[in-house]
Amino acid sequence: MSAATNDAAITPEIVAEHGLSPDEYDKALTLLGRAPNLVELGIISVMWSEHCSYKSSRRWLKTLPTEAPWVICGPGENAGVVDIGDGLAAIFKMESHNHPSYIEPYQGAATGVGGILRDVFTMGARPVANLNALRFGSPEHPKTRHLVRGVVAGIGGYGNCVGVPTVGGECTFDPGYDGNILVNAMTVGVAPADRIFYAKASGVGSPIVYVGSKTGRDGIHGATMASASFDEDSEEKRPTVQVGDPFTEKLLIEACLELMATDCIVGIQDMGAAGLTSSSVEMADKGAAGVMLDMDQVPVREEGMTPYEIMLSESQERMLMVLRPGREAEARAIFEKWELDFAVIGEVTDSRHLTLRSGGKIVCDLPVEMLATGLQYDRPWETPAAPAPLPASVPALSVKDDLLKLLSSPDLASKRWVWEQYDHMVMADTVQRPGGDAAVVRVHGTERGLAMTTDCTPRYCAADPVTGGRQAVAEAWRNLTASGARPLAVTDCLNFGNPQRAPVMGQFVLCIQGMGEACRVLDFPVVSGNVSLYNETDFASIPPTPQIGGLGLIDDIGRMAQPAIRAEGETLILIGDGEGHLGASLYLRMATGADAGMPPPVDLEKERRNGDFVRGLIAEGVTTTCHDVSDGGLLVAAAEMAMAGGIGIALEGPEDAGWLFGEDQGRYLLAVPEDAVETVLKAARSAHVAAAAVGSTGGSALTLNGANAICVDELRAANERWFPAYMSGPVESGGDD
Repeated sequence: MSAATNDAAITPEIVAEHGLSPDEYDKALTLLGRAPNLVELGIISVMWSEHCSYKSSRRWLKTLPTEAPWVICGPGENAGVVDIGDGLAAIFKMESHNHPSYIEPYQGAATGVGGILRDVFTMGARPVANLNALRFGSPEHPKTRHLVRGVVAGIGGYGNCVGVPTVGGECTFDPGYDGNILVNAMTVGVAPADRIFYAKASGVGSPIVYVGSKTGRDGIHGATMASASFDEDSEEKRPTVQVGDPFTEKLLIEACLELMATDCIVGIQDMGAAGLTSSSVEMADKGAAGVMLDMDQVPVREEGMTPYEIMLSESQERMLMVLRPGREAEARAIFEKWELDFAVIGEVTDSRHLTLRSGGKIVCDLPVEMLATGLQYDRPWETPAAPAPLPASVPALSVKDDLLKLLSSPDLASKRWVWEQYDHMVMADTVQRPGGDAAVVRVHGTERGLAMTTDCTPRYCAADPVTGGRQAVAEAWRNLTASGARPLAVTDCLNFGNPQRAPVMGQFVLCIQGMGEACRVLDFPVVSGNVSLYNETDFASIPPTPQIGGLGLIDDIGRMAQPAIRAEGETLILIGDGEGHLGASLYLRMATGADAGMPPPVDLEKERRNGDFVRGLIAEGVTTTCHDVSDGGLLVAAAEMAMAGGIGIALEGPEDAGWLFGEDQGRYLLAVPEDAVETVLKAARSAHVAAAAVGSTGGSALTLNGANAICVDELRAANERWFPAYMSGPVESGGDD
């Protein structure tokens, strides 16, 4: 069966507009044995885009560890699935919505939340938590405030309305993101372990059903836009940004979960990037089948929509299903009850082709394998240049002033302004709120908890990608451990610049290498994720940002740990040692105004040993107060613990910048009752874990060696001041959202 004749010749200019290189188009001609028509060209272009095909990254992603006894489903489906016991599974994933959020911050961020929610509930899970990782440019950049305001409003507007709590995340600032911000969204859901749904079309003659919202012209070429660099004309790409409706999404969640309680569904896939094209192709590919779709049956909200527009639209809140024959009426009744569109638009075939009909004619006939396999490149790469060396000296240490400057800096300042705009308590199962090491959500109806976090330190990755990749994974593992959780698995969102430039590809390859090493040693497999490339503007790439989303399990939330100091008269114990490493640290940046030096090394064996020891102490009830030592070092960690609990700390140790502000890895700060101190120190020696008493809790101030006193209220005021003051300033560019 051949496709309809071209209405117009496909010129090189049209090919280029679709993001295909001449060589790629030649390959399409070879595989097809003919020239495609415009509908087919559009479909090939999105399926072969970086965003959909992972053509630059696939070979490296295959090197990551993805299996463990508790992993039910690893990469390749909509989201990863891990067994959490009692017949339940956690389903989770992180994805990017970077380019859309820069062009249209409110809708870009909102639809990022909507898309990741669909990835999770399409597999049968009820979403229980959202997180995000936000990277903005310099606060001084004229567009940053506008972008922050729009992105935060979009995340809150969608998540709050859909009724899923936003419980954690990150928000940092760096000039490297001035022209290309990052908005990474993560969702965690819970499902019966024996009721997981997959995106697989099978059963010749089985009906293919479209449900959810109608298809419009928003988001056309969104996947292609997400696979290209920005330039001075990026604002013109605004029409490629989708528009979301969280109230429809809520109805869609409930309708899908209700249908999933029956045995009607053969396979199900959300319509994300590339919309109806990617969902139908992916389902056909996984089922080793073909699909026939009738464009005239697709619900549309605008008159005169062409097959090209229908197939490439990325309108939101839509799902594609394969049903068991004869169950259409049962399914239709459910979706009509929830006031959602329901249409039978095609059927599964044995052709192994994507075939489209419109007006009684065949308008597309493409091999599924060609579309799903796409392209794979072995891009040349090189090790990026080494960072600037450490300066010969730094300004003299001023403990009080330096600490207050760090706590009020954009990266370490409280993000309360952000997370208070999110409903983090809806569903009433959030037991550890934003602002700690990891968020914790109760597994509903039980005393168990899911701990979750998002982590990455881009300045480490820029200085040394292998170490940065290791540290991103180790930091997530450590944050979960600090809450008392057993780390289970990782989802990732790998944000990099243009892979066709060898140093950028080198950053990607080496970060993956470091991530893989950490995941293997920490027994922390990667079960899902996303790659976002071409994050650059006018040839300036973002800092390499392999964002890690970690998930862990707490068997008894009564034994959960938090960073807050809860009692006076306890002893602070530092777990882990170090050399006072200041390379690539926030302290060095503050003191010198520049990033320099190599990041702190990550000893993965020591990381594992220290974390397992700390988790054991928490599980045994020896401590309920634990905080990992990371950005800003030991003194910042102590200050954060004092601020969280409203109780002072008397720290004892050398007045040395490295000891106070060094960012040596694998460390935790615990508060332990006095009668347990010797037991803890003895156990640490037996476990070959470095441990030392470094202070005590009490009073209303943070002190160092009995001096340098800073009232906890003063610490909190400094920490809370910056963000609201910054956001109260004028929006200099972009207007209001």
